[in-house]
Amino acid sequence: MTSPRFTSGKSDTTPEARRVQYEIYRRMPLGRKLELVFDMYDTGQRLVMAGLRMRHPGATEDELWRLWAQQHLGRRLFQQVYGGSKRG
Repeated sequence: MTSPRFTSGKSDTTPEARRVQYEIYRRMPLGRKLELVFDMYDTGQRLVMAGLRMRHPGATEDELWRLWAQQHLGRRLFQQVYGGSKRG
């Protein structure tokens, strides 16, 4: 089986390290892979929320959530789901 190819360009990971990483992922149980995906998603969401808090220091948690949802869903889908936004 060949290793997946990245199209992002630059990487600080050596080909040998990447080969070892892929081998670890191949052997990893599916449940653990899903756990890692969910953990990465949660981490990304927390980073985005931290950025929103910095850009909107006076926003309530509800307003921050709506800003996150608008950014995550896109303006059009957000408006279909939530009917617009108080801020943003």
